[in-house]
Amino acid sequence: MGMIPFQKNKKKKQIIIVFSIGLMLLVAGIILYQTYSLFEETEDYDVIKGSVPNYLDNYDIKINFKVDGVSVNQTPTREDKKGVESITCDKGAMGSWDYFHWNFNVNSLSQTKTTCTVNFVTRYTEDILNGTDPIWKDELIPVTIDNNGTVHKANVQEKWYEYGNQQWANAVILEDESINYQNGEEIPESNIESYFVWIPRYKYKIFDMGEYEGLTTLQNRPQIIDIQFGVDTTNDSDNSCKTPGISGESGTCSVGKYMTHPAFISFESIGMWVGKFETGYKGATTKEEAQKNENNPDKVIIKPNVYSWRGINVSNAHLSSYNYKRNLDSHMMKNTEWGAVTYLQHSKFGSRSSVRINNNSNYLTGYASKKEPTCGFTGDNQECNRYEKTSPGVDGSYTINYFNSVSNVASTTGNYSGVFDMSGGSWEYVMGIMFDSTNGNSLKNNVFYFPKDKQYYDMYVYAMIEEGYRRRILGDATGEIGPFADQTYATLTRPSGSWYGEEAWFVSSNGIWFARGGLYASGTRAGVFAFSRDYGIAYGHISFRIVLTV
Repeated sequence: MGMIPFQKNKKKKQIIIVFSIGLMLLVAGIILYQTYSLFEETEDYDVIKGSVPNYLDNYDIKINFKVDGVSVNQTPTREDKKGVESITCDKGAMGSWDYFHWNFNVNSLSQTKTTCTVNFVTRYTEDILNGTDPIWKDELIPVTIDNNGTVHKANVQEKWYEYGNQQWANAVILEDESINYQNGEEIPESNIESYFVWIPRYKYKIFDMGEYEGLTTLQNRPQIIDIQFGVDTTNDSDNSCKTPGISGESGTCSVGKYMTHPAFISFESIGMWVGKFETGYKGATTKEEAQKNENNPDKVIIKPNVYSWRGINVSNAHLSSYNYKRNLDSHMMKNTEWGAVTYLQHSKFGSRSSVRINNNSNYLTGYASKKEPTCGFTGDNQECNRYEKTSPGVDGSYTINYFNSVSNVASTTGNYSGVFDMSGGSWEYVMGIMFDSTNGNSLKNNVFYFPKDKQYYDMYVYAMIEEGYRRRILGDATGEIGPFADQTYATLTRPSGSWYGEEAWFVSSNGIWFARGGLYASGTRAGVFAFSRDYGIAYGHISFRIVLTV
């Protein structure tokens, strides 16, 4: 009889143990589920997927596609000539469309069972662009510009650009973004904060390897640059040409081969939006008020008849550009990006001529000289090189403002659709810096903030002289415009390139940062091919330009 109570107690104890284990497993399951959910709520994802409207494996996100307001079962292809008008996601997620890879991206995914809808619209495309048609999002509004400078919101389903006829695509950012303009409606100048011009991705036929060392004999060698638009990354016709970088090596590149312009490779973009004018200082009423050495993106304004922002060092110019529109990947123009605009200007898609100088000595944007200069900088204001100051929007005897249609000679297209201020006005710092191999592979004399991400600058090999042109990066519009030789005007002697005799100082120990375009008083020495070097410090005659990659 002593055994019976013991057996009952043992059985009861086993039941309690089993129940306890089950309870522990249940609690562990709950904890595991909560941990998983918490992970999903805090982790960010970059989803590069997009097919049919189903929850994607491993991501738990549903993507719906609409075309012109109608739901579809498949993602439109690049060849369908569709553009993304908007993307909406629930539960706080944010989506974007990658035009280069033609994929949907989502980030800030914080909850499960998230749904995003990608709204495509039929849009105008141009066959010769081969898929590099302009793209826009967020604050960017596509526009057309009349022959008197009047801006209208573009109907993107109709022809609003035509690169085959030197009509480049334009977009603006508004001061008051709450105003909704209808297609074709005029956008008043007073509500425009910034103008941008679309530079489509392209490859170009190499016309000169630019392997010049020192000064020789100046030649007159301007030519039309052969450009082909496209989203592919074709290094050359044999797929063997390598874009030279800091080593200065040229790979197997040679004259006559095609190479995708490097400006589009670092960002994997199908194009870029370039500031239509030199960056201005918002609110400045004199040229002196526009000289501010500060990081202040709220002061960025990119439009005609404003005072160019000068007296700013490279560090603050970079930071003001970088922080201007982070959602649009705004940044200070690189040297190769300047080259990309220049080569497009000198192709059959641009004006293909020497761009007229902005000769307004008040550093006002968008101005043009009435006469083509016939001499370079002489230190005074002579008939062969006239310059003068005016008030904003007022014409002078020798300089005319942007809204005077004759000013189009200062555009990269010869019409209102192009980029202005690339010849004269102020010099423009660009993100191109010399590498110092003599100082532990550091940046020589670089006391400024420098971006860690290499896609935001171009690096050049160290040298102590300004005539080491073979250190060029193919496509940056420096070494390739040689050979080079000295030219003397009055008592001033400067090295010049063979394309229009424009100034040609390469970075060296005498100046580690590139500046482009020339000065209002530079005369024939200014131009889209002009380049010089400086220390990156703030000067009253040097400005900068902003680029967006979307």
